[in-house]
Amino acid sequence: MTTTAAARLMDGGSLARRLVEETAARAAELTRRTGVRPCLATVLVGEAPASVTYVRMKRARCEKAGIRSRHVELPAATTTEELVGVLADLSRDPDVHGILLQHPVGPHIDERAAFEAIAPEKDVDGVTTSSFASMSFGLPGFVSCTPAGIMRLLDAYDVDPAGKKAVVVGRSAILGKPAGMLLLARNATVTYCHSYTPAAELSAALREADIVVAAVGRPRFIAGEDIKPGAVVIDAGYNEGNVGDVDFDSAAERAGLITPVPGGVGPMTIATLLGQTVDAAERQLAAETA
Repeated sequence: MTTTAAARLMDGGSLARRLVEETAARAAELTRRTGVRPCLATVLVGEAPASVTYVRMKRARCEKAGIRSRHVELPAATTTEELVGVLADLSRDPDVHGILLQHPVGPHIDERAAFEAIAPEKDVDGVTTSSFASMSFGLPGFVSCTPAGIMRLLDAYDVDPAGKKAVVVGRSAILGKPAGMLLLARNATVTYCHSYTPAAELSAALREADIVVAAVGRPRFIAGEDIKPGAVVIDAGYNEGNVGDVDFDSAAERAGLITPVPGGVGPMTIATLLGQTVDAAERQLAAETA
């Protein structure tokens, strides 16, 4: 990786559109063969504006990809027990092939308990411990959508993680942790940092990183001066005002490749979700006829 005057943008939007077109063709072929349209159930608790927007966007993408969307809206006061019951019912419904619980769900709900109510074979968002374990061991299953989208973005831009130093800034169970595991599986040397990493240690790690994945949920948390010249910078953060976790302007002066916010990682997340929904439908229908 060489020093550049200005980073090349990694266009997640264009790549995601191609992936959705491929998914639509797969969904159409599955429907032609079986008479069944893949179905994604989305579950929304409360009316947080950002969550409402995200779910609406995902449902619109479903229609474009030939995937049937079933939406379940629950009041903000929904309890953990009630939410678990809804997710368990969807898991048992043979007409539903994938389930997406829009998160966050509110501080009064045990989010992990809710995630675990989703049947692994329908966990197309890759949020259950079963999915995480399968991913970590390289076994069949579904991968958390954002990390999976990141890996496809790296592949599209011919970035081979093997032998590279990768720093993942963030440790959430559905983004930071699985992103590091996927990079490790591709033979990168992975370092995890997070909001509690001392600033000097974070800076030192970033300055040696060939690949940076920012997933800490803090606006402009990563300064451009800490980016190694020519590094690949993947900004998976999204904060108020369309701001990522990386200070884009200063990072773009040093990076070789960088994702914009928006238009980088976000579209890849949705494209991965749709693709995994069709995967789930194919597997479930094949199991029914086996």
